Amino acid sequence: MLTPRSLFPIVFLLVFSAQAYGQQSPRFSEDVKIIKAYDKLFEPPADPILFVGSSSIRKWTRLEQVFGAYNVINRGVGGTVTNEITGFAKDIIFPYNPRQIVIYVGENDVVNEQASADTIFNRFKVLYATIRQQMPVVPIVYISLKPSPSREKFVEKTKAVNKLIKTYLAAEKNTAFVDVFSKMLDKNGKMRPELFVSDMLHMKPEGYMIWEKAVRPYLLK
Repeated sequence: MLTPRSLFPIVFLLVFSAQAYGQQSPRFSEDVKIIKAYDKLFEPPADPILFVGSSSIRKWTRLEQVFGAYNVINRGVGGTVTNEITGFAKDIIFPYNPRQIVIYVGENDVVNEQASADTIFNRFKVLYATIRQQMPVVPIVYISLKPSPSREKFVEKTKAVNKLIKTYLAAEKNTAFVDVFSKMLDKNGKMRPELFVSDMLHMKPEGYMIWEKAVRPYLLK
């Protein structure tokens, strides 16, 4: 049964499509306005688990159904890089007072030839510090960057970013690193195009099923 919460990704996509050519600077400000307008129409649940990040979160259209028992909300903004999620934290993270935050961001940073693994890692640390400044003890789950076939040329940088963030979070309290990278490879360690739609970047339901299985054990009841 569809609910206002489960309708969010559909409503977002419809409104976004209509406004895609009218965005103002900074990037994605209109996307955030859509989210805030949606929140006025449908009051967000109290104490949710907040999923936030780039398009792999936004396009997870069944997220609120598959994790319905956990009281989750999806506030992904497609196309964002890490610094943009940091900049919009006051709009798409803090207002929800989440009891847990699940993050997927950084893959769009990887394609920037000027951004090294260390650069992307440092951007993540700024995002992490921004959240911790406002929410010092809220559990944070970071989903590793995935192995997208369209970005195979950046695979070594992707693995380096994952390693840096995993090592960093291992020393931090109330955090978890969820490895989806290795789980999305075949038995020979190769990428699996069949998990992706035609752009070889965004996932089919089969890809999200892997994510669901990987993330579920880390969610708070």
